[in-house]
Amino acid sequence: MSMKAARQRQKALRDANRKARRPDRDDVARVALYWLIRRAVEKGQTAELEKFQDVIVAMLAEQGFDEGESDAVFDDLVEKYSSGGLPFRRKTHLLFPDAAEDGA
Repeated sequence: MSMKAARQRQKALRDANRKARRPDRDDVARVALYWLIRRAVEKGQTAELEKFQDVIVAMLAEQGFDEGESDAVFDDLVEKYSSGGLPFRRKTHLLFPDAAEDGA
């Protein structure tokens, strides 16, 4: 399959998923991480959250990411997710699909 055909296929797949309002794995992972962090913070499970962070940071380091930077990013997420409210942008193309199709 040529690169152009592969790009067209991927675009068609993304368009179909958007039309079906199907989340991708990053959407699910983002919400799952938010829920896990919020739950741990609300229940005062700081030791468990720190263990989770250690495992995640170690896995990122194994992939080649900087350990200190990975730790800082995780700390930032905990701070952001602990502040209350949903930290995600609304998916207006999902809420108002007709407007997205009209180019609005």
